[in-house]
Amino acid sequence: MTAFVGETAWITGASSGIGAALARALHKGGANVVLSGRNRAALDAVATECGAGAGRALVLPFEATDFVAIPRVVEQAWDWAQQHSGGIDLLVNNAGISQRSLAIDTDLAVYQSIVGVDLMAPIALTQAQLGRMAARKSGRIAMISSVAGKAGVPLRTAYCAAKFGLIGYADALRAEVSALGLTVHVIAPGSIRTGVSRNALTADGTPRGISDSAIDNGMDADLAASTMLTAIAADEREIVIAEGIEQWLAEQTRTPEAVFDRTASFMAAGYAQRMVAEAKQ
Repeated sequence: MTAFVGETAWITGASSGIGAALARALHKGGANVVLSGRNRAALDAVATECGAGAGRALVLPFEATDFVAIPRVVEQAWDWAQQHSGGIDLLVNNAGISQRSLAIDTDLAVYQSIVGVDLMAPIALTQAQLGRMAARKSGRIAMISSVAGKAGVPLRTAYCAAKFGLIGYADALRAEVSALGLTVHVIAPGSIRTGVSRNALTADGTPRGISDSAIDNGMDADLAASTMLTAIAADEREIVIAEGIEQWLAEQTRTPEAVFDRTASFMAAGYAQRMVAEAKQ
């Protein structure tokens, strides 16, 4: 993996699972990494795996839904990144939490929590640094959605709502910023061997505490991370990382490349400027 040599990548949810695997792969491939999440000790352990002593890993813990703190955190990350590569070259919005409960049984607070972490938090972090990326006229933004963001899956109504929404935000953002030199990638993983099911919220908001066979028999996280990064380097816009029925589900709802091209062409043809002009009339 040489595509990210010398670049700086910021990964949220980097303390375990896909996030930790991405951090290891990026660092091994020559990138500098900013590692964020809530668990400082776990982030430190990942940084140690990445060889933190070489000065190419920054541990930057924060609560994803602390929207007041995000501008300060972005400032810290960019100050560090500017010393290494001039700024954040790749932002991976990976932090998230899943669900295992029937809608009819689920408290509204569970929907609020999951939408906050899985949708509002990545939007907030992206918005806080979008101007900096645009000023550099370069940068990649990767949104870790899910197969459950492409197809409605039972026991995951809150999770699906958030992950569908994340894809909608990412697709619209891509159309807006493609002419500014930025690329936006949507990643839809299926079952990956992580703690996602164990940490999933149940109907009353408590963690499930146990895994399930689909996750336990899922794809290795390091393989998934490597596949994601290869696809990002190849400028793929919608990236499905799944096998079997999950891959089939995602492929049935894959957005045609022509749709991405057409929406980007609206912006290139002055769509936003016309809308502003119309509003002033």
